[in-house]
Amino acid sequence: MISPRSEGDLCEAVASATAPLLPKGGGTRMIGNAQGDVLDISGLSGVTLYEPAALTLVVQAGTPVSMISALLAGERQRLGFEPPDLRGLLGRDGVSTIGGVAAFNACGPRRVQGGAARDAMLGVRFVDGHGVAMSSGGRVMKNVTGYDLVKLMAGSFGTLGVLTEVSLKVQSIPEAEVTLVLDTLDDAAGLAALRAALGSPYDISGAARACGRSYIRLEGMAGSVVYRAGKLRAGLDCTVVEGGASAAIWAAIRDVAALHGRAGDIWRLSALPTDAAGIVAAILTSVGGDGLRDAVYDWGGGLVWLALPAGANDAVRAAVHGRGAAIKLRGIGAAPFAPQSDQVSALSAALKAQFDPHGRFARGII
Repeated sequence: MISPRSEGDLCEAVASATAPLLPKGGGTRMIGNAQGDVLDISGLSGVTLYEPAALTLVVQAGTPVSMISALLAGERQRLGFEPPDLRGLLGRDGVSTIGGVAAFNACGPRRVQGGAARDAMLGVRFVDGHGVAMSSGGRVMKNVTGYDLVKLMAGSFGTLGVLTEVSLKVQSIPEAEVTLVLDTLDDAAGLAALRAALGSPYDISGAARACGRSYIRLEGMAGSVVYRAGKLRAGLDCTVVEGGASAAIWAAIRDVAALHGRAGDIWRLSALPTDAAGIVAAILTSVGGDGLRDAVYDWGGGLVWLALPAGANDAVRAAVHGRGAAIKLRGIGAAPFAPQSDQVSALSAALKAQFDPHGRFARGII
């Protein structure tokens, strides 16, 4: 294991490497048959800058997300993109770090309102496959020309470089939140209700479905939340959950608690919300399963988490082909990503050649 204590140490370790490297922060999000000498960046931890009045935070990549959340909570602020803790889902130990969150573009239910992790990232520092430290963006949101390296690194799964620092915009914690809970709808009807809510003018911050219930969240000033919830309730048969109880519902949805402790493979699908129920039905018909027990829908159906028997690769790929994308987060056998089209494969290869020409990073992931 290689354990750099500074960005300079990391540059030296990458430049002198004679074998593949496996970047690792807390180890909670590793996927695929990742190979290489472990490059432990947990030593690159700490807050570089925090300006609550400017809603700006700069942290080193190995900083635990729990530490960041506690710091922000002291100023009644938060990470708006709601990063999930996937340890329970994937059966992992360790500590989730902000570098892993950024590398996976990990985000939770609030994406439907405020965007993904990449949308909150103002800047990054990283070390490329040459062992050279690079930076992109800054501490304010601005337009860019050429490569937008911030967006490129977000969701690159550590295949192009090792993040060392992330600059983020944060947001204030709202005054109030409520959740509308709809029971006893089948998946198609439950997801249709979520899409209708998202299409309304009432600024929904969460739209999810799990265990036979659909959930709609509203946040903001107390008076506004009461008004918007009243408007939505007028057309729905639902119950209302407020405050801490509402927050607990969304923490469980964020972390996919309904699928914790499940055997077999774990998949993450993305598709048009209107296609989600049909895709899941096709998969479960092929491999066997129960949609009420095996699937969790978020983003109004745009994101689906599935617990499936081992070896369901062909059924999943066939169901999403041409209609979405699927990542195998846990399980043996097939690679986590589906084969890319010729055009996308050529683009990916060109980027890999630019940033990691020696193929030092993330072997076994792509």
